[in-house]
Amino acid sequence: MSDDQLSRTPGEGKKPTAQPIEADAPAEFGLVQAWWGDGKGKTTAALGMGLRAIGHGYRVHVLQFMKGGVSSVESVRGEYNAIAALPGFSYENLGHYGWHALNDGTDDRDHETEAVAGYERATELIETIREANLSQPLELDAPPEQGVHMLVLDELLYATERDLVAAADVIELIETKPDDLELVLTGGHERPDFLETHADLITHVEKDIHPFDSGYRGRQGTEY
Repeated sequence: MSDDQLSRTPGEGKKPTAQPIEADAPAEFGLVQAWWGDGKGKTTAALGMGLRAIGHGYRVHVLQFMKGGVSSVESVRGEYNAIAALPGFSYENLGHYGWHALNDGTDDRDHETEAVAGYERATELIETIREANLSQPLELDAPPEQGVHMLVLDELLYATERDLVAAADVIELIETKPDDLELVLTGGHERPDFLETHADLITHVEKDIHPFDSGYRGRQGTEY
């Protein structure tokens, strides 16, 4: 490709380099993404997109369902430490300790209570985000209630798969979200067929070989 042709591309042929992060607003956000499957990488993909978004100065918030901690990992989460150190990125966790229906000593009723609380929190966030002008830069360190450009509802699809949150309620979240809010849903091993006509992207993360099957537990720096 000639220099003249390169100059007419979006990047103008320039090599990407790191730039200071300044508050900005996306021009093309507003899609609904769903990441599901029995493979590793659903949350990782969502957090990676969040990292890209904040690198452009957009505001991102992660609300986690079903991840309150388990006996196979330590109490520290690497992603929490990283998010806390990055401008424009925030998180909250409303999961209950353990996993629903896995006979791990936790009460499934507690999981249900926390999942419902997570859904209510997601509804509250979307209602308040609707009041913000997402076409404009947002204050990077402001609380998510004042607006975010990307909202990640991590493990919501797992909660739906377990009938802790109704599929109809997830659809309602989608239908009531602001048009320019990028909504990312993750979790579950069963295909979320109910999203067929409601999501713009549905990605199946399929397991081929997984270290868990060889006896590995969650490893610091890869799973938490």
